[in-house]
Amino acid sequence: MKFTGVIATVIIAVVLQMALARYMIGGRWAFDLVLVGVVYAALAWGPAAGILAGTLGGLVMDALSHTVLGTGGLVKTVVGFLAGAIGAQFVLARPAARTMVVAAATIAARALMFALSAAIYQHWPPFSWPDILEEVCLNTIAGLIAFQTAESLPGSLAKNRASRRSSLSRRSW
Repeated sequence: MKFTGVIATVIIAVVLQMALARYMIGGRWAFDLVLVGVVYAALAWGPAAGILAGTLGGLVMDALSHTVLGTGGLVKTVVGFLAGAIGAQFVLARPAARTMVVAAATIAARALMFALSAAIYQHWPPFSWPDILEEVCLNTIAGLIAFQTAESLPGSLAKNRASRRSSLSRRSW
């Protein structure tokens, strides 16, 4: 597990979530980029990284939002562990398989948060299928973008470095 990679993933996810959340209508978060970051860390570095990313990302988002402190951390920790365990058991090299894990993690996180809220507040919170479908679609698209970017970025950086080295080593007379 790369500790700095997990921390950097969580920081990027939280910053993007906070930066993009203000553009949503009515201040409602229809996407959860922190959850996408947790799943990315879990699939990239394993279940332990998923637990760490889920705990850190969930607690930071709980501290920044108006929910009970620890509920998001618990939900994201469980989902991060499960995503990491699935990623360790199965070969998820294709983007379609990874985005299916992001979609399943979004549904699992929503279901766990729904059950946890019902247990804490002693009544059933409002439940809307269109909102869940919207969040699943947006998280899946964000996950696809994140995985594609993470795969293509090192190759493009290496090409850029190689082209700079070759141009600097040539002598122009």
